[in-house]
Amino acid sequence: MNAKDKTITSCLFPAAGYGTRFLPATKAMPKEMLPVLTKPLIQYGVEEAMEAGCDIMSVITGRGKRAITDHFDISYELEHQIQGSSKEKMLADIRNIIDKCTFTYTRQNEMKGLGDAIYKGKVLVGDINPFAVILADDLCVNPKGDGILAQMVKLYNKYKCCIVACMEVPKEDVHKYGVIEGNQIEDGVFMVSNMVEKPDNDKAPSNLAVIGRYILTPDIFEVIQNTKPGKNGELQITDALCTQAKKGMVMAYKFQGKRFDCGSVDGFVEATNYFYNLENKKK
Repeated sequence: MNAKDKTITSCLFPAAGYGTRFLPATKAMPKEMLPVLTKPLIQYGVEEAMEAGCDIMSVITGRGKRAITDHFDISYELEHQIQGSSKEKMLADIRNIIDKCTFTYTRQNEMKGLGDAIYKGKVLVGDINPFAVILADDLCVNPKGDGILAQMVKLYNKYKCCIVACMEVPKEDVHKYGVIEGNQIEDGVFMVSNMVEKPDNDKAPSNLAVIGRYILTPDIFEVIQNTKPGKNGELQITDALCTQAKKGMVMAYKFQGKRFDCGSVDGFVEATNYFYNLENKKK
């Protein structure tokens, strides 16, 4: 079977960043463990990956990130203390995740960019099968249907190539993102011809910005290996995908749903308010 024809069962979570925009909260706690209501950001991402059919969660960690590993493990002492109480049901979701998924970990020792983090994940996801990538601080939700990654998996099954999630952003904000250039081939789906990492506002090819959801084919590792450091001296996944795009091998998908930039305080507060109101409507 061709590698591109295989089912996507692995999701990679780059989670080695320092989260400096949330200091001092992230001095000792990983930003991926910041809670939106009662669940940490990375758990939302894992649940999205599970909905999309993934059961192997591979995490790129760094120093000070042990709380992530501990979260996706059994806590015998805690479970013993709350056994038989009303609080026991509060662990139902995380126990379901632990029971159904396999977690693997490796470290990114130096912060050299998202491209480098993904390349470090090769030892976890292998170089044979396609895989998904979720950036946990991009919290995504689609209350009216499939999650964003599940939508992308359906698209991958049709086109069998790398896929990035994208959204329209104000022109004055394009310098914060990787931006695509391409032709729309169906509603919300673009054949990417070029990608630019954090362009000047007046030089951006469009206002379609890439957000933290990717489906990558295993040949991306060789491309990353041959990619030179780009913006800020970091190895950018945008640059590697640009190489793929020039071969007609990258699609951009304007997803259905909402995205919250929980790497920023404003986005984090917005997400918290959104999920709080969502929970209140269920009561």
